[in-house]
Amino acid sequence: MREVRTRFAPSPTGYLHVGGARTALFSWAYARRHGGKFVLRIEDTDLERSTQASVDAILDGMRWLGLDWDEGPFFQMKRLARYKEAGEQLVAAGHAYYDYMPKEDLDALRARQLARGEKPRYDRAIGQKYRGQGPAPLRFKTPQEGHVGWSDLVKGPISFPNAELDDLVLLRADGVPTYNFGVVVDDLDMRITHVIRGDDHVNNTPRQIHIFQALGGTLPAFAHVPMILGADGERLSKRHGATSVMEYQEQGVLPEALVNYLARLGWSHGDAEIFSTSEFTEWFDLGHVSRSAAQFNPEKLAWLNQQYLKSAADSRLAELVRKELAKRGTRADAGPPLEAVVALLKDRSSSIVQLADEATLFYGEPHVERIALEPPVKEALVAVKAALAQSDWSRSRINDVVKHVVKTHALKMPQLAMPLRRIVTGREQTPSIDAVLELLGREAVLARLARALDAAG
Repeated sequence: MREVRTRFAPSPTGYLHVGGARTALFSWAYARRHGGKFVLRIEDTDLERSTQASVDAILDGMRWLGLDWDEGPFFQMKRLARYKEAGEQLVAAGHAYYDYMPKEDLDALRARQLARGEKPRYDRAIGQKYRGQGPAPLRFKTPQEGHVGWSDLVKGPISFPNAELDDLVLLRADGVPTYNFGVVVDDLDMRITHVIRGDDHVNNTPRQIHIFQALGGTLPAFAHVPMILGADGERLSKRHGATSVMEYQEQGVLPEALVNYLARLGWSHGDAEIFSTSEFTEWFDLGHVSRSAAQFNPEKLAWLNQQYLKSAADSRLAELVRKELAKRGTRADAGPPLEAVVALLKDRSSSIVQLADEATLFYGEPHVERIALEPPVKEALVAVKAALAQSDWSRSRINDVVKHVVKTHALKMPQLAMPLRRIVTGREQTPSIDAVLELLGREAVLARLARALDAAG
């Protein structure tokens, strides 16, 4: 039995987007489950749009998600001599020919076909009448009879009539391979056994099968994964929100939460919703990949991220929050320990960004609008301030003080807790007020109460 070898082959013309990340994840997980190899290949033959910045963004995104590769990254533009060699092999075997038809003649041919209501396609009988010398595109001699098909590991049996396929270009005149040729040569050389990719490549597969067979290679198994749609049923794009993996890092999503979410986009393992990456690699199979398009739900991702935040180590979250606070010019060393703040707030947060938003109340003075206090409430706050000044500073003791004042001043808890919260934090919603006061510390709490009571007159 052959060693399982999968690959991820992005084009470096932008960031690592959600759809590409899921393809990479499925390919990576399949190799990991079967003890195989995961190969990273950069398809950089689009010379106008490929950039080093995009390569770096793709690699950064994969590293952040934890998708380590065993071989590569390989770059197609460094393999031009190999593609030329494979092209000459096809010419020698009678499977390919050089096309000397001038571009204007080819354009005219297609215009006539369109005028007749036909599908534009290369006409081999006309094309091979042209003679020439020097560089020219290399075309594949596509079989015209019968069908070409395969048993897709996701979609099941798929077949195309060969008559629908014309003679595609394998190598451009400058020696750069077209997508379908470069893919096949690379997959053969890298001994890829399973090609897992988006179903927008289904129409490319019959062409690639012909090239595989002409080169005498063993066909890999193909698995075409349905695309990811936005909530409106359209293909996921920027108008649906973030589509770049690293944008989710900026928004404060934990990588393991995004991996978990992407894994569930079109695949399932029973009723399991939350699972570790190691559990995913243990469970992943292609038989449970859905044939239907998956729908991206930002609210579901936020919920899932919240579950991961709740269980994450406070020390890890504190470092992530510290970096987020630093972006805002907020220092976390002039206040309570950040780990303690994170421990108090993380159950209420769905992202690192939100966690940092909540944490700012412990670092720096809050902006507090002047609060109009009814006389009974003001008297109660004065009593709270006096009692806290003499009390042990612990959450339980603070809680006792507040409850005692509420009782002795014949108030209901919200009548005292709400203004106390606004005075001390500048916010109407926080975790339990006794926990917040304990972390803020006696000095800060008493100073803020004194200022508010003086301003109230």
